[in-house]
Amino acid sequence: MMKTILLRTIAAIGLMSATVAYAQLRVEISGVGANQIPIAIAGFADEAIAPQQITAIIKADLTRSGVFKIIDTGNVMSETSSVNYDDWKSRGADALVIGSVQRLADGRFDVRYKLLDTIKSAPLSALALAAPPQSTRVTAHKIADDIYEKLIGARGAFATRIAYVTKAGNEYRLEVADSDGEGTNIALRSNEPIISPAWSPDGTKVAYVSFENKKPVVYVQDLTSRQRTAVANFKGSNSAPSWSPDGSRLAVALSRDGLTQVFVINADGSGLRRLTNTNGIDTEPQFSADGQSIYFTSDRSGGPQIYKMSASGGDAQRVTFNGSYNISPRISPDGKTLAYISRRDGKFQLYALDLTNAQEQRLSDTVKDESPSFSPNGKYIMYATESGRRGSLAVVSVDGRIKQRLTTQAGDIREPTWGPFMK
Repeated sequence: MMKTILLRTIAAIGLMSATVAYAQLRVEISGVGANQIPIAIAGFADEAIAPQQITAIIKADLTRSGVFKIIDTGNVMSETSSVNYDDWKSRGADALVIGSVQRLADGRFDVRYKLLDTIKSAPLSALALAAPPQSTRVTAHKIADDIYEKLIGARGAFATRIAYVTKAGNEYRLEVADSDGEGTNIALRSNEPIISPAWSPDGTKVAYVSFENKKPVVYVQDLTSRQRTAVANFKGSNSAPSWSPDGSRLAVALSRDGLTQVFVINADGSGLRRLTNTNGIDTEPQFSADGQSIYFTSDRSGGPQIYKMSASGGDAQRVTFNGSYNISPRISPDGKTLAYISRRDGKFQLYALDLTNAQEQRLSDTVKDESPSFSPNGKYIMYATESGRRGSLAVVSVDGRIKQRLTTQAGDIREPTWGPFMK
C-alpha cells in the first residue's frame, strides 16, 4: 500500500498524452468569502503606456481572492485626483483605489497608487513603484498585495510564484509561473517523470525528483543560473524532498537501506542522517514552520497515517485518526493547520485538521486529489486534481468557501508547490 504512495504521482502524471502546448493557466473562480469588502478600482491615469494594464491585474487578483466585491467605476483617476468620499460611499464602495503610470527616462515605469477608506474619508495606504517593462505585472501584484493586507489584515500572496509539473505528449516540464498562472517559465524538460517539486525558503531554488537516470534522484536547481546539484542519489529510491525553514537542509525519503525511511541531508548533499528506523515505510517528510518538528506518512499502524516527530528524530506521535488512509502532510505557515489527502469511500480528497482543537474539515469536492501546498500567508491551499480526465490545479481557501480551478488547453498539470514570499 505504501509503495502506492511513493509511486502514485508517477501514474497520475502519465494519465494521458496530448500535443505540446505552452498555454498559460486559465483560472475559474467559484464561491466567495463570508463577508466581501466592496472596493472601487478606478482606471490608472496613462496606464495604456505600460505593457500590462495595471488595474486589470489588480482587479483579477482581488476577485480571485474571493473576499472582495469589485465595483465598476468607469472612471480614470490618478493618485492626485480630488475625491468626493460621499459620492463613493453612495456607490456602495468601502474603499477606493486610484493611481497613475509614467514612463521614466531610463525606460522603467513609475506606478503610483493610493488606497482610500471611503467610510472614514481618509487615505489608508500609498505606494510608488518603479519597475522595468517586464516587471509591470509583478508591480500590479504588489499593489494588490498591499490592498489585501491593509483591508484584510493579512499579508497578500499575489506577488508570489508557483511551480508545477506539466506532461504534454512524451515530455515532462517543471514550470514556474506567477500565482495567477501567468508569466510561465520552464525550469526543466525531460522525457522521464519529474515529481515532488519544493521551493527553497528564499524562493531562489527548487528541489525535485527526476527519473532521467531511470531511477528517482533528488536534485536542487537554482532558478536563476539553472545550475543544479544531485543532492540524493543513493541506491534505491530517493524521493519527497522538503526544505528546512532556514534552507540549510532537506528532509528526504530514501530506501538505500531497504524499506523507505526518513533522512535529513544538507542542501549541498553532505551530512546525511537517518531519522526513522522502523519495520514499516516512512515517507513524505515535511518540516514544521518553526523547524522543530517533521511530519511524515507511515504505515507502522497498518494503513498509511500521518505522524509527527522531532526534527532530530526520536519517538513519533500519530496525528491523524479519522479514516484508514491519510497521506501527503503539509503544515500551514502558522503551524496550526495540517492539510492532507484522505481516501474515504474510494475518493481521494483534500482535508484540513485544526491542530489546536482536532477539528477536521473536507475542503474539496473532487475525488482524485493529491499534492496539497499552502500559500505563504496560510489563507489558501493549492492541490492537484483531475478535470475531464486531465490533471489540473485547484485552489481552495482554508475555510472551504472559495474555490479556483487552474487548467491548460492541453496536457496534464500536477504536483503544485506554492512559493514563499519574495523579498
